[in-house]
Amino acid sequence: MANIKSQIKRNRQNEARHERNKSVRSALKTSSKKVQAAVAEGDAEGATQRVRETARALDKAAAMGVLHERTAARHKSRLAKAARRAGAGADSSTAES
Repeated sequence: MANIKSQIKRNRQNEARHERNKSVRSALKTSSKKVQAAVAEGDAEGATQRVRETARALDKAAAMGVLHERTAARHKSRLAKAARRAGAGADSSTAES
């Protein structure tokens, strides 16, 4: 345990930030899983909507410094790619019918 007053305060601040960042990361994972679930169901419209919401959350997390900006961009790209695949799969299944 630190004896220096400024270090004690810094430890308190770090702990508060750690808890906040942990909840943000957890919410991002949940949001990403919802996109993947919509893609797995073949719900192109739902997947697109969820990708938009998740991309916004990723941008906010990057702005807060929870994620690196390139990491957020990579996640957004992969989610959008998955949603496009779901949309392409839905289009081809309706064309065959």
